[in-house]
Amino acid sequence: MVGLGYRREMADWDMSAIEADFFEVVSENWIRRERAPLKALIASGRPVHLHGVSMNLGGPAHIDRDFLLSLRELAEDIGALHVSDHLATSGDAHQLYDLFPIPFTVAEVARVSDRIRHVQDVLGRRIAIENSTWYTNRCDMPEADFLAAVAERADCQILLDLNNITVNHKNHGGLDLAAFVSRVDTRRVSYLHVAGHEFDARFGLHIDTHSEPVEPDTAAMARQLQASHGLAILLEWDNDVPGPDRINQELRCLKPTSTTT
Repeated sequence: MVGLGYRREMADWDMSAIEADFFEVVSENWIRRERAPLKALIASGRPVHLHGVSMNLGGPAHIDRDFLLSLRELAEDIGALHVSDHLATSGDAHQLYDLFPIPFTVAEVARVSDRIRHVQDVLGRRIAIENSTWYTNRCDMPEADFLAAVAERADCQILLDLNNITVNHKNHGGLDLAAFVSRVDTRRVSYLHVAGHEFDARFGLHIDTHSEPVEPDTAAMARQLQASHGLAILLEWDNDVPGPDRINQELRCLKPTSTTT
């Protein structure tokens, strides 16, 4: 199965012509909002998953219970099979509207896992945590081991973002995509994220822009994991969104039987 991140630029598209098996939306965009577009996608036989950006799993402040209850209502209303958020910090006393890294330390494994368990208790379901891009961090263990340890201790799922692994490897070295994936328990993986990224010469870093096609090696790994473990693939394209024809071309490149050009 291959899915697509549904974005506001697609509101006027004929979604019946989009060759996606499922969709994913940013949770916060649909809390206390009119959900007719989501229900139309679901009525077409394609489920909608929820992926958040502001749960603040890594932050120091208490996680907003009212927000969690609103998220629970949204998930129940649309029958969402998957609910996820980033393994990152998105605020302290206030929402920072960005994603900041969590130190990859043993102490943080325990602290963040407890926060995830609390979230799952309020939501009444397991969530998935996404490995995020980071541009500087403090570590005493590899990122893959940190991700695996948090998921194990919290007893949650993983939303494995292959593009983020590639960006972090290019920027910081460490485990490449194959080595990182080998350290992840694929039985905990809900599905995969793929996207494109760009190099920004101003910072000397590759930036997770979601504005380019998926790199061939990333797409190949996604297809391999789908073939060997039955994991669905979700294409994210958030900036400089192309038209439906290009999106369909990208989706076809992720299908197990397709060939890339």
